[in-house]
Amino acid sequence: MRSLPLLALGAVLLAGCAQTSTRYPSLLPRANEGLNFTEPERPTPQATPDATLDTRIAAIAATLDSTDRDFQAAAKEAETKVARARGMAAGTGPWLDAQTALSVLDGLRSRAAVTLADLDQLRIQRAQTGAPDYPALQSAMERAGAVVATEEARARALEAAIAPS
Repeated sequence: MRSLPLLALGAVLLAGCAQTSTRYPSLLPRANEGLNFTEPERPTPQATPDATLDTRIAAIAATLDSTDRDFQAAAKEAETKVARARGMAAGTGPWLDAQTALSVLDGLRSRAAVTLADLDQLRIQRAQTGAPDYPALQSAMERAGAVVATEEARARALEAAIAPS
């Protein structure tokens, strides 16, 4: 007898689970399913000509050209001195002359690096104002970077030629 009420309660609960319903969720697209979350195409801003900036770029490029000419002349002189010092002991006269010539090269190379930094500073100033890239400035920076890298490689090769083994 005691199990009869429990059995009746279980039957009622099961009957609630077995209830049929004709309310099903709609299979139509939801409102948020039609949204497009892709980034919209934005036009690339074009730089307008800037005479002041062009003048500054030309001045820095002229400084770079002058510095590179000085470096190339000093590098030829350093090559001669390094050739004389090759195989000589550290502290000898030819070795000291070669070291002096290499230090001159380092000074000229650092001047070229400063011109690259000046161009980079101009680029940073433009970026801080939200101005688009300036093609002439970008071109000057690439050229200055190539000059600095070439000078660096040449100076390191000369230094390695008289380094003690």
